[in-house]
Amino acid sequence: MSQPDARSTAALGTSADTAISIEVNGVNQIAEAERKGRPRDLFWPWFAANVSVFAISYGSFILGFGLSFWQATLVVIVGVVASYLLVGYIAIAGKHASSPTMTISRSVFGVRGNRLPSALSWLLTLGWETVLAALAVLATNTIFERLGWHGGALTKIVALLVVVALIVGGGLVGFDLIMRMQRWITWIAGILTVVYIIVAIHSIDVSAIGKLHAGGAPAVIGAVLFTMTGFGLGWVNAAADYSRYLPRSASSRGVMWWTTFGSGLGPAVLLIFGLLIAGSSDKLNSAIAADPVGALATILPTWFLVPFIVVTVLGLVAGAVMDIYSSGLSLLNAGLRAPRFVAVSIDGTLMTIGAIYVVFFAQTFLGPFQGFLITLGVPIAAWCGVFVADIALRRKDYSERDLFSRHGRYGDVRWLPVALIVVATVLGWGLVTNTAASWLSWQGYLLGPLGLGGVKGAWAFANLGVIVALVLGFVGHLLLARRTVREQEALPVDEEVPLSNREAQEIESEPESVA
Repeated sequence: MSQPDARSTAALGTSADTAISIEVNGVNQIAEAERKGRPRDLFWPWFAANVSVFAISYGSFILGFGLSFWQATLVVIVGVVASYLLVGYIAIAGKHASSPTMTISRSVFGVRGNRLPSALSWLLTLGWETVLAALAVLATNTIFERLGWHGGALTKIVALLVVVALIVGGGLVGFDLIMRMQRWITWIAGILTVVYIIVAIHSIDVSAIGKLHAGGAPAVIGAVLFTMTGFGLGWVNAAADYSRYLPRSASSRGVMWWTTFGSGLGPAVLLIFGLLIAGSSDKLNSAIAADPVGALATILPTWFLVPFIVVTVLGLVAGAVMDIYSSGLSLLNAGLRAPRFVAVSIDGTLMTIGAIYVVFFAQTFLGPFQGFLITLGVPIAAWCGVFVADIALRRKDYSERDLFSRHGRYGDVRWLPVALIVVATVLGWGLVTNTAASWLSWQGYLLGPLGLGGVKGAWAFANLGVIVALVLGFVGHLLLARRTVREQEALPVDEEVPLSNREAQEIESEPESVA
């Protein structure tokens, strides 16, 4: 099978001009000649994407569960570490398959059966990139107003154009540019974030923090699961997208460590600092609900507002760039037959429309945002449980061509794992609630029948559906799929033949006699 000459443009760091060449790899596996780098290179993109000052605002969200400072600190440590360990573990599959996360997921659900989790993945990443873009615009407008630079509609429009250009531009060019961008963003945003903490530390009121009352077990569990959903579980469906360029010989432990450490370090520090400043001021706490990032500027001296714009926009853009890149790959796996840059263009258009709504028309941010996180967090948690169990069961590398052939070892639609996601999601949605988003009032339908107090009881906001979906997916697949995985791995593996994105998509529609 012929190889397009354009594939050479995707090689990581092979020439000085690769950063301005549009990546042509999509759902296909990365050819052997293109695999390079070391596990520690994963630190840069994951740290940059998670060092956003938005994480500070989560301190306010967590305290909203009615916790003391020490309870909330425990919540941060458990929620951040547990969720990003899942990201690190899934990243290992990237170097084994040399393919995007949602392409590897075909080995579990079948080539076309995987369209369901891919669609969920696309919605989650599209939602996140929209939220991050909108927050960057809102924060810029708030800071401009504080500086007396005439914030308002015009400022928001200009900020939106700049933010969208950065996000879509990085996503369109692809992997090489993103890896280079994230290294610079790590240094700049990391240093400025440390300065922000030093400058804002005067806002901490130890006596006010000490007066925070402790909450019960439902509040603690709910806050842990909310933290997991807002951080690590928001990245599990993209975890292998950035490790897939590594050589097969790369250390699996190294991949897991650098992914987990890079992604979790920033949120752990910023969340705890957020607990300190949000717990010190009821006024700031309330302001964060309306403008989660812009409110953080109100405690800063005027001289630091311009650097704060820089660190805010860079941090949010870094996360959104990785989201739009992965959402494009998810859209291709959901069934769109097109080059990767077309999928990114579609995502960029929808992201812009969504950001316009949030910036110019939405009345509040926190309620709809929590509803979005929990509603999509349940099925993603179910998928994560299934996928992590599948990785644990496998002892050999994946058969790359069979990831694209409906007639190969991974099949067309594997109904058991699909059913696990559906059942886990139905049960999970019955155990979560969100009163701030009226369109989600139907959730929580199992809280009453199971004796958990109904939608107004103590367990209503514990987000139990997230952990139930995760555990059910993991245990169910671990118990029921062992034989299937062994049968798949017992089949001989053909010699690897590099495929382009288009060739991989064409294989999916081939009749059985060709495969």
